[in-house]
Amino acid sequence: MSASSKKKLRKEQEPEKLTQKQIAARKEASTTRLYTIGFTVVLVLLLVAAIFVGIKQTVKNTGYHEKHTTALQVGEHAVSSAELNYYFVDAVNSFYSNYGNYASMFGLQTSVPLDQQVIDEDTGRTWADDFLNTAKDNAKNAYAMADAAAAAGFTLPEDKASEIDNMLSSLETYAKLYGYSNGQAYLKALYGNGATIESYRAYNERSALADAYYNHYSDSLTYTDEDLRAKESENYDAYSSYSYHYYYLATSKFLTGGTTDDDGNTTYSPEERAAAEAAVKAAAESLTAEEIDSVEALDAAIADLAVNEGAEASSTESKNVLYSSVNSLYQQWVTDSSRKAGDKAVFESTGTNTDDDGNTSEVLNGCYVVYYDGSTDNKFPMVNVRHILIQPTHTEGEAEDAHADGETYSAEELAAAKKSAEDILAQWRSGEATEDSFAALANENSADGDGTTGGLYENVYPGQMAAAFNDWCFDSSRKPGDTGIVETTYGFHVMYFVGNTDLTYRDYQIQSELRSADVEKWHNDLLDAVTVTDGNTDYIRTDLVLSSGN
Repeated sequence: MSASSKKKLRKEQEPEKLTQKQIAARKEASTTRLYTIGFTVVLVLLLVAAIFVGIKQTVKNTGYHEKHTTALQVGEHAVSSAELNYYFVDAVNSFYSNYGNYASMFGLQTSVPLDQQVIDEDTGRTWADDFLNTAKDNAKNAYAMADAAAAAGFTLPEDKASEIDNMLSSLETYAKLYGYSNGQAYLKALYGNGATIESYRAYNERSALADAYYNHYSDSLTYTDEDLRAKESENYDAYSSYSYHYYYLATSKFLTGGTTDDDGNTTYSPEERAAAEAAVKAAAESLTAEEIDSVEALDAAIADLAVNEGAEASSTESKNVLYSSVNSLYQQWVTDSSRKAGDKAVFESTGTNTDDDGNTSEVLNGCYVVYYDGSTDNKFPMVNVRHILIQPTHTEGEAEDAHADGETYSAEELAAAKKSAEDILAQWRSGEATEDSFAALANENSADGDGTTGGLYENVYPGQMAAAFNDWCFDSSRKPGDTGIVETTYGFHVMYFVGNTDLTYRDYQIQSELRSADVEKWHNDLLDAVTVTDGNTDYIRTDLVLSSGN
């Protein structure tokens, strides 16, 4: 099942606060270093005339220089400009497909050539430079992994080879759709005059082989119970989950007075800010009073705060939150082994303020009030389940905005989807009524997945899926072979319970962490052993323009 389809059913969780790792990741994204180990083979479907303009022209448009100029030496492999252009253009496309609508937030101007947009004035680094560095990293990775695969006797799986065949076959269709004479002409428009069907196939096969071998190596790693317990002993709490309620009080709610300038900007004196900080602390402390002995009492006290008069305010529930996802301000408190249900505490969130003279000082942004509910050590088995998702569809002539009260689908449309789900379940029951026959129906009818996985979700843990889906899976009476129908915001799910896994959720986390660390080390060691030398990159399409501006 594809990663995108798996995301469809997972319950979205709002982060309470960005972790340092997340902050770093966002900064990294802003410099376009988008290298990942995922080498998913994707045909970039771009209407080139509208998206990529300002293409460098070569002598007689033959692509001779692109094909015969070494742009990068990766170990024993001479990477031509034509090939590096594949990596370069796909790096640009990867960034644009992920952040296109927000490109300006990263400082990327879509109507200006990439090599004319300077990111760092001191060094003269441009967006083109960053994309080119990403392309070089990806080329190095692909060759290193492909060489490792060859050394291990690992070859490209048949299904991946078939995907590439199908993708290349579709080139002719898209070439005609966008007004090109054939697939090769379309490739040249996308990647430059050096592009050919043969080299593009080799590029995709190498990337797919690298990806497949990476996954193969990861899956081959096994761990004993002794390995798991040794890792667990380093930080037992890291694999437990915690439940609590929290409420955030912002200092800004308590600011009074202030001076407003002609532009409508209000500033506060040090005395006014100090008074607000004292008030927010007092209000937060009042929510930890001894008589507040339940979440209901906490919410009542929150509603009674003067700053909440006339507004709806209550605590937010965080249920079964993994150690790594607990807000760093109160992570240590929440995960303390002595913590018990009903404990309450206040945590201050501070920041830095800079005045007009450039002087900095610490300020209190607000206070978190946390009410502890409990924890679980996650020593329960996960489950495997199959499902067939039937999504409602609009009746002919109806539009989503035609329904009242913000409803996406009408009662009739929902009833029709439910009836379809019931019919499919009845069809299964009237046949062989086996797991295999259910999987076959899932491949034929489910709106989730790619039609090859039989609707299977493996290693599902509590809280991972949409509420109704989750509740059905983890019903205490559930047993292998059970079926049913549940409704979520995605539609109606025909369910088939495969059974519990042999691995507990706790051990699954530990095993995943061990595997991740081992694979990362293995992968980094492979890359470190590869020597990369820059060549002539004059024929890389660094002057691409993402939008004509029309």
